[in-house]
Amino acid sequence: MKTTLVSTLSSSQSLRYSTMRTQVDLVKAQKERDTGKVFDSGIALGARTAQTVTFARDVERLNGIVDSNGIVSARLKATQDSLTSMTGIAEQLLGVLTANASGDAAPSVTRDAGKSALAALTSVLNTPFNGEYIFAGINTDVKPIDAFASGSPAKTAFDTAFQTHFGFSQSDPQAASISAADMETFITTALEPQFLGSGWQANWSSATDQTIVSRIALNETASTSVSGNNDAIRKLAMAAASIGDLFDANLSEAGRNALVNQMVGVVGEAIASLAALQSETGVVEQRVDAASDRIKVQADLFERLIIDTEGVDPYEAASRVSDLLSQLETSYAITARIQQLSLLRFLG
Repeated sequence: MKTTLVSTLSSSQSLRYSTMRTQVDLVKAQKERDTGKVFDSGIALGARTAQTVTFARDVERLNGIVDSNGIVSARLKATQDSLTSMTGIAEQLLGVLTANASGDAAPSVTRDAGKSALAALTSVLNTPFNGEYIFAGINTDVKPIDAFASGSPAKTAFDTAFQTHFGFSQSDPQAASISAADMETFITTALEPQFLGSGWQANWSSATDQTIVSRIALNETASTSVSGNNDAIRKLAMAAASIGDLFDANLSEAGRNALVNQMVGVVGEAIASLAALQSETGVVEQRVDAASDRIKVQADLFERLIIDTEGVDPYEAASRVSDLLSQLETSYAITARIQQLSLLRFLG
């Protein structure tokens, strides 16, 4: 059995307590070296702690807006790409309609161009981005546009409008008797309400007129999405659907020519409106980028104020860590030597 003298135990316990204090101080010093800030701002700053807490909260809030603006910018970029695609669809359809009006395109080519344009437009509008439909307004979890297919509300409403106006269906042989004036009247009184009036949201669209409004700065908001209910989209859909559907019917040449002449103007208006929509979206993109730049400057200023208030000298912090490590190693060595002291070892 080993017997330790009181004086040896006292020295051992004193070194143990000293080692524990050094270990605690080392943890604090290492954190100060790694973070560049005092370990405990409350103890170090006293009454000024509230100021740094306020600055830290403001920095967190500003950085949150910057992160949100990143998502908004990505959505606006996707919107711009989609609007560009729609413009291409409209321009291609306009080219075919112009060729048909001059007699350079067969009815079947014009019909297929209309069907292709409507399918492409529907695909663009219903393409999700980050799990959300960007043309759905605030209904981002719902596809904004219904497909123009047999049995769909849009197709049924279109057929009903034709049947109600003329008294027979598109495939009826009597369709060959429709004059240019009759077709123009049909477009104005029956077709336009289906697309430019209440029929659009009743039969075609699940999008809301209300768009997403995002906070892009502490005191600034912006509309950061485009609704599928925009007039440019409605007009393009009307031209594509009417050409694709009615050119498949038994229309007379006069009726087809009247339809083409009307739709050339509608598609031209859609292209102009899409260009304006792209410009508006570009302005919002610039506002979001400018707001993010301003916020980053503000956040950087607050971070500098925090560092000035609770920052530590990195060289001094590193030197303190080194000193404490040396003290700890020395303490361990002395403690080990004391633990080895015994009367038997001394007598031996």
